[in-house]
Amino acid sequence: MNTKDIKTFEERLLAEKAELESELAGIAKSDTHNRGGWEANAGNMEVDAADENEVADKFEEIEENTLIANQLENQLIEVKAALDRIKNGTYGVCEKCGKPMEKGRLEANPSARISIKHDHK
Repeated sequence: MNTKDIKTFEERLLAEKAELESELAGIAKSDTHNRGGWEANAGNMEVDAADENEVADKFEEIEENTLIANQLENQLIEVKAALDRIKNGTYGVCEKCGKPMEKGRLEANPSARISIKHDHK
């Protein structure tokens, strides 16, 4: 993979990182107990503890935000790992076989760790 391709993938990954962080900030806050982690919040709705429906809605919103935040956080971890591979000079190398990955694979998923032939999902 040439330098121009790597630079293009780095720019895409940086844009994806910024987008993920923005989306996370909308539904979660930085988790002080887990460095780099996120903790879902329930938005700005005021809850009257006496109103069971409001309390139930708040718990449902927190649960939904937790699921979404976990998914976004996992994507963010993969994007950061790909950016680290670029810095380390190992970007685009399959972690299973050590051979260069298909350019199409990286175009479809710039944070991919393994080549198509090893992806058995």
